Amino acid sequence: MSTTPTNTSPTSTASDTRSAAEHAPDDGALGWLRALGPRGRRAFAGAFGGYALDSYDYFTLPLSMVALAAYFGLDSGQTGLFTTVTLVVSAVGGALAGVVADRIGRVKALMITVVTYAVFTVACGFAPNYETLLVFRALQGLGFGGEWAVGAILVAEYASAKHRGRTLGAIQSSWAVGWALAAIMYTLVFSLLDDDLAWRVMFWTGALPALLVVWMRRRVHDAPQAVAVRERSAGKGSFAAIFQRGTAGSPGLLRTTVFAVLLSTGVQGGYYTLATWVPTYLKTDRGLSVVGTGGYLTFLISGAFLGYLTGGYLTDRLGRRRNIWLFALLSAVCILAYANIPSGANTLLLVLGFPLGFCMSAIFSGFGSYLSELYPTAVRGTGQGFTYNTGRAVGAVFPTTVGFLADSWGVGGALVFGAIGYALAALALLGLPETRGKELA
Repeated sequence: MSTTPTNTSPTSTASDTRSAAEHAPDDGALGWLRALGPRGRRAFAGAFGGYALDSYDYFTLPLSMVALAAYFGLDSGQTGLFTTVTLVVSAVGGALAGVVADRIGRVKALMITVVTYAVFTVACGFAPNYETLLVFRALQGLGFGGEWAVGAILVAEYASAKHRGRTLGAIQSSWAVGWALAAIMYTLVFSLLDDDLAWRVMFWTGALPALLVVWMRRRVHDAPQAVAVRERSAGKGSFAAIFQRGTAGSPGLLRTTVFAVLLSTGVQGGYYTLATWVPTYLKTDRGLSVVGTGGYLTFLISGAFLGYLTGGYLTDRLGRRRNIWLFALLSAVCILAYANIPSGANTLLLVLGFPLGFCMSAIFSGFGSYLSELYPTAVRGTGQGFTYNTGRAVGAVFPTTVGFLADSWGVGGALVFGAIGYALAALALLGLPETRGKELA
């Protein structure tokens, strides 16, 4: 029998206590949040705030579209071009932000994107003419394109494989928060001010994200294990790597990149068709007032918020691919139903706004985890930034097409075009693997 005394030193006891705390059960409704740890939760807060304010700055344009069209004398095609330019340039910004995130770190890249979109959103409020506003909106897209990809990767590298879907789904839900803030501000500003000044004030409020950057500089850090892997990787932040063909000894990333771009194109083509044109549809085709439009958007945004959270949960339960397939189908059905509601049935329009917002947002919940899991750490930022934002740029063709079709079909009829995007997304999944439960290394 051993007579060696048991180690009961204070150091050992403290270590055991820390170990027990670090490995506490992570189940329950907020288990995913506890599993992040203190540093991970600060990263979550930074990414959540950044994406919410990214959403806020984006929606200042669609909500102000009718006023802008009247102020500058624009037709539907010209107003649709605002969205297309923003999304096309965002592809460049997102791809560059991904490379920067791989080379200098996630947090530094995140701060750069937030400052960029805040500065140029404010600049839009000073635009003297259509052409200048178009340029400022394009430059805003540089920051807008990079924020989500970088923030999603930052949090994904802290999240456990078990909870990554719902953790990134919660990050996605911040888009609905920013959308709601923009809708509230729109209702207040356009109710109190003349339209010719109100749209400028909406853009000026885009300075809010600068406050977030001050907090992020001191409180948020990259995941240590991801930093270690990234620092010893030779090919970090390489576009060539994500287009490398497979060989006998290595599968390569070319196939993944091509199909991920198609997936992103379909989902975002459908989404931005709705996000851009529903406010105009409610005011022009349905004849709703500013306050009435805000009320209808409340149902749409409430559905979106719950859709992000529910989709995040389901992407962990069903898997990444099944979740996207399910909501691609439901989103297409909802678009067709929403655009074909009979004239005068505005109560039905109100009710259907909730499932429409729910489905078109739930499909996004798996994107942060899915794209992060498709790429290795050294090129995760590059891969996710390029595929997500290239899809966003190509998907930008959808809102512009709706703008040109609206003159002859009406906005409601043209919205049906967005359903084609969801069909493309469903087909793209045939070329991508399931990644649920994958550890990030």
